Amino acid sequence: MAQISRFLGKRIARFLQKQTRYYKPFGVIPTRALRVTLRPGDVLLVEGDRRISAAIKYLTHSTWSHAAFYTGGPPGGELIEADLEAGVRITGLSDYAHLNTRICRPVGLEHAQLEAVIDYMQGAVGRSYDLKNVVDLARYLLPRPPVPHRFRRRMLALGSGDPTRAICSTVIAEAFHSVHYPILPDIEQSSEDAQREILHIRHYSLFTPRDFDLSPYFEVIKPTLEDGFDFRKLSLAE
Repeated sequence: MAQISRFLGKRIARFLQKQTRYYKPFGVIPTRALRVTLRPGDVLLVEGDRRISAAIKYLTHSTWSHAAFYTGGPPGGELIEADLEAGVRITGLSDYAHLNTRICRPVGLEHAQLEAVIDYMQGAVGRSYDLKNVVDLARYLLPRPPVPHRFRRRMLALGSGDPTRAICSTVIAEAFHSVHYPILPDIEQSSEDAQREILHIRHYSLFTPRDFDLSPYFEVIKPTLEDGFDFRKLSLAE
């Protein structure tokens, strides 16, 4: 039974990895500009152009369907990501040269903590992608998936509980949680003091790519602005 499930999972994964014909990029940042702006520890969010991207964007009400971790490695090996077929792997910025992206940067990490996060991600390379519920993802490609709005986010908690498996955003969340860095924690008001908030770190399996964008602890970095943007220098058609 396990072999049949694995076989079906791989076939569905291959189907979900196919590119769609409907993707339209807007304001794509050139690879050179991304490379100049990115720093080790940054999270690169990607608006994907594959079938799985459509499912994730639908479930999370978000532009972003994929997250990759920037290590500062050599060109062609700057990123660590979880790929649906290849698992956690090292890849390059050029893979996303045709897609919309966003840089999210953790703020306040000490050097040793940042190194620990990078080491965690490098140690995750080789894990297999969690195919436990790829059937569910495929189901959401239907024109009107029968999933109420309030349940969609939970449907992306795909983790099988097996630490040797990962999906793109959860493995990055694990890395930051390893040094107790918050991403988008649940907030509880203390009964003793109405002004005091207690943060509860969510389980890593509940994180999606958009959470790094929404997080109050990650700074959104835009290469165009970092490069000294001046709208007066733009050549605009009348």
